[in-house]
Amino acid sequence: MPRLGRHTGQDQKFREGYLMQAILGSWSVMFLLVALSGGTSAQSKGRNQTLVVNGRVGEAGIVEMNGREYVDLEAFARIANGSLSFEGNRIILGVPPAPEPPAAAPVADPAVTSGFSRDFMKAAITAMAQMREWASPLAYAIQNGYPITEEWVAGYREQAANELRLASAAASCDDDRKAVQLLSNEFEAVREWSNRLVEARKSMNTAKYAMSDSALRNDPLSQKIVTCAHFLAPMLGSGTFQDDPSCH
Repeated sequence: MPRLGRHTGQDQKFREGYLMQAILGSWSVMFLLVALSGGTSAQSKGRNQTLVVNGRVGEAGIVEMNGREYVDLEAFARIANGSLSFEGNRIILGVPPAPEPPAAAPVADPAVTSGFSRDFMKAAITAMAQMREWASPLAYAIQNGYPITEEWVAGYREQAANELRLASAAASCDDDRKAVQLLSNEFEAVREWSNRLVEARKSMNTAKYAMSDSALRNDPLSQKIVTCAHFLAPMLGSGTFQDDPSCH
């Protein structure tokens, strides 16, 4: 090869097979040293060909000799972004390692994916229904002037609390836990309203909570309960968490 000709005293020693003598270590390099079938001619002929080294692409001189193909070592080093030097009877070729393959995309953890778990959704809908069973009789009692006592509301309150505990225990993902907080807020709002009504009855001040639909509409706490309930029911049925100020 002409490229080696300028290194005096080295042409004859490395004229044939000099590329085979270079030590490549553990680097993964496709060297393009190909044995040709049936070729026995000692004649050499050269051409340029595309060479790929560790993903780097370039043109390199190729010489065919004695049925084999040899790559221009200097071109090889250049394409590989490596180094080539000569020391006495040694050729020193340095080739940087191949780049690391890109890291695989992380696999989503089913435990943290969006959407309600099946068991939680069923338990949460049941808990919401039980809160409605608690609040509706209270509104009916106000509208019709029926007495509201602690003993009467205690049964509704305990059933709703039990269903909320079951929903909390069934929560297994982030959406579940965020929905539990909204359910807990609604439960506390109904409990506060219920306690107010019981206290009003004890102080004989039931007139404060009126006996008409307009009174319920003008009560901020009762309207908060109704608005949150209207939001929670379809949200739980959708299977995906959403938020609303009425439930805070």
